[in-house]
Amino acid sequence: MNNIFFSSFILIFSSTMLSCTNPKAPKQNNKIGIKTSEPTILKEDLPKKKSDKPLNVKTAIPFLKAYGDKHKENKVRIETSLGSFDVLLFENTPYHRANFIFLTKQEYFNNTYFHRVVPGFIIQGGNSDNADTGQKRRKIGKYLLPPDTNKGYKHKRGVISMPSSEINNPHKMASPYEFFIVQQSPGAYHLDGEYTVFGKVIRGMDVIDEINALPTDKREWPLKNIRMYVTVLTK
Repeated sequence: MNNIFFSSFILIFSSTMLSCTNPKAPKQNNKIGIKTSEPTILKEDLPKKKSDKPLNVKTAIPFLKAYGDKHKENKVRIETSLGSFDVLLFENTPYHRANFIFLTKQEYFNNTYFHRVVPGFIIQGGNSDNADTGQKRRKIGKYLLPPDTNKGYKHKRGVISMPSSEINNPHKMASPYEFFIVQQSPGAYHLDGEYTVFGKVIRGMDVIDEINALPTDKREWPLKNIRMYVTVLTK
């Protein structure tokens, strides 16, 4: 990482508020914010199981690089009350793959919701209105992921992508805790270049369609909470 990019990356974190810009359908403006607290400094060693010190801007990228080199898994299963589906994480988006595997093994996603549904467009997950979610984020850390939008992936139906941070963010850094899945057919190609596609659904698109059909409130939050439980697949 060059000095200019790294300096800009640090400057982004001068704010104490971390929120994400939600992908929008045409003429869509609704947003859901995320609050986190300032993390402490983490030594650049790998946690053996669950991290007891939070990641931050200085440590996240070296950590994820080392974590990805050690943990090669690239498939996860997401279970909900409406059924389960499997996701393949792309190996050539290494930080995003490593981040998702790391958060899954930290059990971050468990008991979070698909908290945003835009009919005929996307479902978005990784947040909740439970205090437990905020506590998990404070424990894991406050950091962003660099964009990786030049691998040729398009926002076609079934891909999993990551929303950008809403703070002053010229480099389009991504919020590490949330993701969205494109339900729109054949795709939501106006999102290309704005968000990082890092995987795709390989089983269970009917579950995504069912979630996408749920009624929502004015915030696009489903009237029925759809909790998720995510596990790493080894085969």
